[in-house]
Amino acid sequence: MALDLPALRAHFPSLDSGLAFFDGPGGTQTPRPVAEAIAATLTGPLSNRGAVSPSELNAERAVADFRAACADLLGTPASGIVHGRSATQLTYDFSRHLAKDWRAGDEIVLSRLDHDCNVRPWIQAAERAGVTVRWIELDAATTELDLVSYERALSPRTRLVAVSAASNVLGTMPPVRGIADRAHEVGALVYVDGVHYAAHHLVDIPALGADLFVCSPYKFLGPHCGVLAGRAEVLETLRPDKLLPSPDTVPERFEFGTLPYEILAGATAAVDFLAALDPGSAVSRRERLAQSLDSLHRHELALRTRLEEGLQSLGDAVTVHSKAADRTPTLLMSFEGRDAREAQVHLAGRGVVAPAGSFYAYEPFTALKLEDPALRAGLAPYSTADDVDRFLDGLSSFL
Repeated sequence: MALDLPALRAHFPSLDSGLAFFDGPGGTQTPRPVAEAIAATLTGPLSNRGAVSPSELNAERAVADFRAACADLLGTPASGIVHGRSATQLTYDFSRHLAKDWRAGDEIVLSRLDHDCNVRPWIQAAERAGVTVRWIELDAATTELDLVSYERALSPRTRLVAVSAASNVLGTMPPVRGIADRAHEVGALVYVDGVHYAAHHLVDIPALGADLFVCSPYKFLGPHCGVLAGRAEVLETLRPDKLLPSPDTVPERFEFGTLPYEILAGATAAVDFLAALDPGSAVSRRERLAQSLDSLHRHELALRTRLEEGLQSLGDAVTVHSKAADRTPTLLMSFEGRDAREAQVHLAGRGVVAPAGSFYAYEPFTALKLEDPALRAGLAPYSTADDVDRFLDGLSSFL
């Protein structure tokens, strides 16, 4: 089986603009079914959650459907699904929840590969608690994590290891399961930033070994929000500050105030859209997701190969910094003697959307001694070979 790309693209009104989008790592375009689910929920009938009126039941259904859909997407029980405003907000929240039990002399391990969302909240929580921060270093030659430095960073005092499942700028996918197994051997929890990973691969949280995993539906065709999935044994031990009358059950104890039911419905629709990309004969939503995301991976890998070969043909004027053996279809590049923002503007003039910046990847840019800005090109489900050729033609005329 393979993706029916024309049929897929027909669901995206924004593609009628004629633009070629390479900014998916910052947020994908939105298919019509997601927007329709949001509008249908908003126009109701809709009330706060309850068990009496149809409008109350609609709100309850939106929440239950969201948890079930995200559970199928991530391979984890629905009872561990927490909604948040964003992955950054969720990580800040959970850094505070976890740090309540940290003591001076404890240690945490962070990664030089990570988006600042999975770095700064932990550093700030560690500073408040008097906890030592240790690092998994980034190998500049390979853009892979240096696992020898990880072994040096671990100790019996390690309380948490925070690592990305995929870099939002380099695409590097580190060996999360091996990292998690070693963390668990010393009694540490593992917090995985899966924001970029979940946009390109079927997530299996138990297989990854994550105790807490965060992602963002707007990176995989959904609305702007965040999702955290946690192991029940971990979530039950955490006691966030909360309003006295608000629920104290998991996962509700971590969700503050009235939930945005329309956003939850949009996220559910995004998961259903992904599951319908190329389901074959699969029956359950989890099985349909597995089949469809396998087809998506093959589609994106073929386009990534086309893009990389085209960039190589442009010679030394382009430096591609994404080098890891195992990575997503996201490439970071810079240009000899040219500002990447000039390339962004030039491409935009040709109808190609490819942003320049450092993309909140402060640690990778520092570790690799990269100058801000660099140009990032990310592929998405709706990307085509023609899009890739337009990108390459635009760069060629820029150089």
